Amino acid sequence: MGSAPVPTGDELLRILGALGNPHRMRIIQALTGGRNYVSRLARDLGISRPLLHMHLQRLEAAGLVVGSLELSEDGKAMKFFEVAPFVYRLTPEAIAAAAASLTEAGAAGAAAEPAPEATPRSRRRRTPEPDPAAADGPGAAPPDSVRPDSVRPDAGQPEDAGRPDPADAARAKRSVNP
Repeated sequence: MGSAPVPTGDELLRILGALGNPHRMRIIQALTGGRNYVSRLARDLGISRPLLHMHLQRLEAAGLVVGSLELSEDGKAMKFFEVAPFVYRLTPEAIAAAAASLTEAGAAGAAAEPAPEATPRSRRRRTPEPDPAAADGPGAAPPDSVRPDSVRPDAGQPEDAGRPDPADAARAKRSVNP
């Protein structure tokens, strides 16, 4: 048996990163049965075409799949994908050699996508704080409880910092003008 190619550190990070997602692993599994076009592959896997495209781009960048644009009999452009032949052997020595060849660009690119297990934790809702505009009016809820209409699903997210919620303004206006 011939020896497997030894990827550089940057290549190894791209390959392992591409395989580090369940959707991408299922795409490889589906394509081992033969090449397929995007729409049918999306239906077979039960995911949207935009999501499938994103995953296919990542697999293609890692050299694990190959895509080709072809015309159907009725003149429609169809993108077909198939698994590229690959063999990688992971040993401590191969990883050490790959680590020695890492570049700063490769290490920075690997940090760009969060680990699959980190994503759900970052999307958990934080315990919402009581709505201060509603707490001042008659029949206000005690400060340690939260009214259901004051819960914002995006509360506490960094991208919302400094942006007022239109629903808060409407509630404040209603509490001032009965």
